[in-house]
Amino acid sequence: MLVCVSMITCENKQEKAMPSPYPQTAKVDTVDQYFGTNVPDPYRWLENDTTQQTADWVKAQNEVTFGYLKNIPYRDLLKQRLEKIFNYERLSAPFQEAEFYYFYKNDGLQNQSVLYRKRGENGTPEVFIDPNKFRADGTISLAGLNFSKDGSLATYRISKGGADWTDAIVIRTLDKSIVEDTLKNIKFSGIAWKGNEGFYYSTYDKPKGSQLSEKTQFHKLYYHKLGTKQNQDVLIFGGEKTPRRYIGAYLTEDEKYLVITASTSTTGNELYIQDLAKPNNPIVPIVTNFDNDHYVLANEGTKLYIHTNLNAPNNRLVVTDFAKPTTDTWKDLIAETESVLNTSTGGGKIFANYLVDVKTVIKQYDMSGKLEREVQLPGIGTAGGFGGKIEDKNLYYTFTSFTYPSTIFKYDIVSGKSDLYEKPKVDFDPEAYETKQVFYTSKDGTKVPMFIVHKKGIELNGKNPTMLYGYGGFSVSLQPSFSTSRIVWLENGGIYAQPNLRGGGEYGEKWHQAGTKMNKQNVFDDFIAAAEYLIKEKYTSSDYLAISGGSNGGLLVGATMTQRPDLMKVAFPAVGVMDMLRYHKFTAGAGWAYDYGTADDSKEMFEYLYKYSPVHALKPGTKYPATMVTTADHDDRVVPAHSFKFAATLQENHVGENPVLIRIETNAGHGAGTPVSKTIEQVADQYSFAWYNMGVVPPIAKGKM
Repeated sequence: MLVCVSMITCENKQEKAMPSPYPQTAKVDTVDQYFGTNVPDPYRWLENDTTQQTADWVKAQNEVTFGYLKNIPYRDLLKQRLEKIFNYERLSAPFQEAEFYYFYKNDGLQNQSVLYRKRGENGTPEVFIDPNKFRADGTISLAGLNFSKDGSLATYRISKGGADWTDAIVIRTLDKSIVEDTLKNIKFSGIAWKGNEGFYYSTYDKPKGSQLSEKTQFHKLYYHKLGTKQNQDVLIFGGEKTPRRYIGAYLTEDEKYLVITASTSTTGNELYIQDLAKPNNPIVPIVTNFDNDHYVLANEGTKLYIHTNLNAPNNRLVVTDFAKPTTDTWKDLIAETESVLNTSTGGGKIFANYLVDVKTVIKQYDMSGKLEREVQLPGIGTAGGFGGKIEDKNLYYTFTSFTYPSTIFKYDIVSGKSDLYEKPKVDFDPEAYETKQVFYTSKDGTKVPMFIVHKKGIELNGKNPTMLYGYGGFSVSLQPSFSTSRIVWLENGGIYAQPNLRGGGEYGEKWHQAGTKMNKQNVFDDFIAAAEYLIKEKYTSSDYLAISGGSNGGLLVGATMTQRPDLMKVAFPAVGVMDMLRYHKFTAGAGWAYDYGTADDSKEMFEYLYKYSPVHALKPGTKYPATMVTTADHDDRVVPAHSFKFAATLQENHVGENPVLIRIETNAGHGAGTPVSKTIEQVADQYSFAWYNMGVVPPIAKGKM
């Protein structure tokens, strides 16, 4: 039971509401033994997402959470401002298929962006697919779209409630007529068309239990011949003979080769290739281990261009020949440098996207590896999209930064000239804000970069509400990007800080591995050191600091708030991996073992995981920060049981006046495809919860916006 407390702001006294008593969460006597250590799991029953008991618990928790949120006096004002600022036209870069140019557009507050097309670059746009018509509340989304080479056929995939499981619908593009029965239950897959005959896709056997939480072990690559039933699809790779957890497939642009990637975890893959000239040609192995990452970028006849980090933690581009493609024949075309390399092709050119201290540099090469130019970008930030077909004369790319809304440019491949194509009209003055990149020192002496964004002229008095956001895993790089919702935080005097923690990919595979397995504590130390830097430099203080992160970033927040509950005032662990002893027993969780290790690996690995696992690191009688755990009932990536068990344990162990709540979104998943309306509601709840618990009355609540 919480008691009402008063909080004083610099201008007025704010009477703070209290949550209703937390729901009583039943306990069970479940105990697991790991290497002689007994580990109780009293909330194991919350792992079952199909029972009425779990549904009742979700309902009761949401009633407490939303009952608390509705008492925040400026929550509705914040939602209104978010609706206003989101209400601008947003377009994607166009892409060409046959004579049509396709692009996505959101008028502003549409729950899902609409796919349009126009005949020729200057044609009249028409609606091609409107996902808003799938379901009125926007909870069925477009999850993927792939065209046949001649553009006459397309397969689009839909996701219900944000789930990773999707259905695939084949249409004729000319009249949008449906060609055949919908293909069901496709997961973690693209669609690779082979002419107009059919296509390749990957999926798992449908789970016997809950489709949202049951373990999915082995991926299978199928070929679907158009006009046949799905149960007649031919298994190409995977299954009992080649059991792999993730299998991907794509065709080279000339459709001469099928390329197959196969892996058991999120890092490291085998590489295979098949000549499609004859139906029964063998699948040829190129790489037969999982030690490194590789993909076939392009081909010229039998010449293969392969992007790899073999003997090159920052990546390189090599060439070989289909006649003998094994690694001993690889020759550097673009050698490894000190900066991380990503590659793409378009217009018969290679585009090297370098990450230089987390900022984009683009270089254009010909297919022989000769440097032609460095592409002049609009500024310092993040560019993406330098890809297209071999016959393209122009490419479209986007450029963004923290204060630069995502803007589309048209790039002339021959001249190297970029022209503005589409600039969004956002209710935002970029000149009023500044971005700094600092390098701070982590616990072990490692220098870690961090971006800090805020209004110009802000006073460094330790009282600025600050949102510290991190991820730190799976080689994911957090680059500068614009966020519409973040404007509202910044314009109300907030600071946004984004450190590039170890475990990410900002400095290549070495940086990634420095935050994996028994190095994982480095990630938490980097995050803690970022908070301490912000406090030391008087950007903020512990009373005005919120930490935030989702998925692996949710784990980051959970671990940080349990290790240093004194460091922050507010914590937002979103869709987080909270039970590190059991994460690998749900859906595709076993594939994360490269980053985390598992409790079954060894006594040492178990003890390491047990120590930082957020649900196990919570201690009775501890004052934790004001916390709003967020998850969704259709999250089949990081199952909501992680968040359920963490919230129940937190409510049991926490003492003090800070609310510790869980907000469970319905008809939503891990994040992809979330309707705009739900995004606005989530952000309004998060920001208002943060300010409220910091004792801050934002300018928007004082009529000063």
